[in-house]
Amino acid sequence: MSATAMKAPTKPLVQTLTMLSPSQIAAIRKIPAHDAAAVPSIEARRPASIFTTQARYDLEQAKVFRKRAVPVTLSVMVTEPGTAIAHDGYGVPLLITRDRDGQVHAFLNVCQHKGSKLLKDCEPVKGTRLVCPYHAWTFGLDGKLVGVPRQETFVNLDKAARNLKALPAREFGGFLWVMLDKDAEPDFSSLVPELAEDMEAFDIPTAHLYGHKTFHLTANWKLVQEPFLEGYHVTRLHAQSIGALYADVPNVVDHLGPHIRQISGKANFTPADLDLPDENVHKTVTHAYLIFPNTVVVTSPYYLSVMFVMPNAVNRTTVDYFMLTRAPADNPKGEALYTRSYEMILNVFGNEDYPAAENAHAGLEAGGLEEVVYSGLEATILDYYEELERCLAA
Repeated sequence: MSATAMKAPTKPLVQTLTMLSPSQIAAIRKIPAHDAAAVPSIEARRPASIFTTQARYDLEQAKVFRKRAVPVTLSVMVTEPGTAIAHDGYGVPLLITRDRDGQVHAFLNVCQHKGSKLLKDCEPVKGTRLVCPYHAWTFGLDGKLVGVPRQETFVNLDKAARNLKALPAREFGGFLWVMLDKDAEPDFSSLVPELAEDMEAFDIPTAHLYGHKTFHLTANWKLVQEPFLEGYHVTRLHAQSIGALYADVPNVVDHLGPHIRQISGKANFTPADLDLPDENVHKTVTHAYLIFPNTVVVTSPYYLSVMFVMPNAVNRTTVDYFMLTRAPADNPKGEALYTRSYEMILNVFGNEDYPAAENAHAGLEAGGLEEVVYSGLEATILDYYEELERCLAA
């Protein structure tokens, strides 16, 4: 047998993102060659006030963020039973737990003695109990009050009436969805099966969390989100970073309930890629999702980017960015690839996309124009606003 025949197959640097759902495959097959892509011309506007007025912000909070379940974080943040994490991104003190039976819960992070936060840092902790740092009242991960120091000094203290305030929550598609208003009628209608199918094809429920960074931005949340609904800016804003990797053409757009999926061929895409060989299709095709109302998922050849775009005020937004891989790197070259990817994407988002949103907000807030105008390459933004406006009118 020849030496060539005996040579062992080369081990890949990392586990790539190769699985696709039937719906994703069908969408990829609709991508035209770049020179055959029809670029639409549209006339579309929105008033600048949707980004700058308190009345609009309050309406969005009441009709969207407090009336229906929203994505709060990823399942991988509380992967193991006996895990808890605090979450303050929406301006509501949340506590997410996975109990010993693997069940996920959401509570207000408020001790039922004097209101102190049980967990102050938004990092996962392991254990079977949550102990208030003030007076050491102790709660189980199911929210039950299980211990009160010097309980004999309280008259008529009913521990069963002092459990943590629970919020309706579900785990779906690798995300944890929570009703932020404990008094609102639970609405999980956004959890459509088509979304879960796509997210599970990306292995999001079981992915490895490579990196996490939080950004605090001086911009309206919708301005932060808009770039991830259009390709018009990519070859221009990102001209010095990733712009050359992408084509200046429209996306293939599908609606999965209220959610939006965009699929586009990169600059190196050709119709031959529609055969979907066993190699990594994400090298030539990009998926970008807007999970309604405020979460972005973008594919890359070796990792996924997930962003929770959380409004805190008319001109204040918190973004939780997560880089996910299918598995940890198990060799130095793979680890170096992930490190370079993480540094690159933080630079693109943190030094290009997010500052662009802040710059736009500053101009709108100054009264620089009354209406924002949109091009055919930004048409998906209008699709999103139509869904948002339906919710606001309900």
